[in-house]
Amino acid sequence: MSTEDALLTGHDLVLAHQERAVVDGVSLSLRAGTVTALVGPNGSGKSTLLRSLARLHKPRAGNVRLGERAVWGTNALSGKEFARQVTLLTQHRPTPSGVSVRDVVSYGRYPYRSGWRGVDTDGAAAIRRAMELTGVTPMAERGVDELSGGELQRVWLASCLAQQTSVLLLDEPTNHLDLRYQVEILDVVRDLANEGVAVGVVLHDLDHAAIIADEVVLLSEGTIVATGDIGRVLTTEHLSQAYGVTVHVANDPVTGAVHCRPLGRHSPRPA
Repeated sequence: MSTEDALLTGHDLVLAHQERAVVDGVSLSLRAGTVTALVGPNGSGKSTLLRSLARLHKPRAGNVRLGERAVWGTNALSGKEFARQVTLLTQHRPTPSGVSVRDVVSYGRYPYRSGWRGVDTDGAAAIRRAMELTGVTPMAERGVDELSGGELQRVWLASCLAQQTSVLLLDEPTNHLDLRYQVEILDVVRDLANEGVAVGVVLHDLDHAAIIADEVVLLSEGTIVATGDIGRVLTTEHLSQAYGVTVHVANDPVTGAVHCRPLGRHSPRPA
């Protein structure tokens, strides 16, 4: 994948949990205006790779750069500098008690607050827009401990959007969401990329990747099976190799988008 105009780049990353390597020699670049989807079976290293790009998992080898600046090392960006440019929606976040939706969304503004009063001139507008984009405005004053899993997922996404970064990292953003909000969140992700944001997103649903991604990185056992545009990566050969099951790939007759269907022993076979 080209590093030209890359905002966030990982080069030859080796990532481990204790002594066990989970990502081995992976390189990728996130570019402005581009959605890069990380796909692959469970345990392939997708979430660990995303956490490393977010400066939450230090590589055993390799490096991560934000533009021309190192993310790790003695001359690395400060935490606040990094947080003004990169944000991450993780799969698992705590549920605060006694805190409103609006308060949680406002957490995303912490990199911009300065002085003992925490002045943030643009904060109110950013929070309002983030809540509107994710559809959580009607629940702004509700306590987050009253919300369903899907509602809470949208609130945490709104907090990330309120951060107004040039790089957005998302780990399973459609998890726990019903069909309506899956579609709406995917639309928001695509809209943000069209506005120039560099998006890196882990997705289990291959059809979701086919809908919004410009680039796809297919991982298996910590290495890249294929990388490139949708047509190059989401193929029967590549997906069957990565997932260890036959995956039929065709174009959806309604949308024309790539549609991926794993075939089990009882699945009807394509004509």
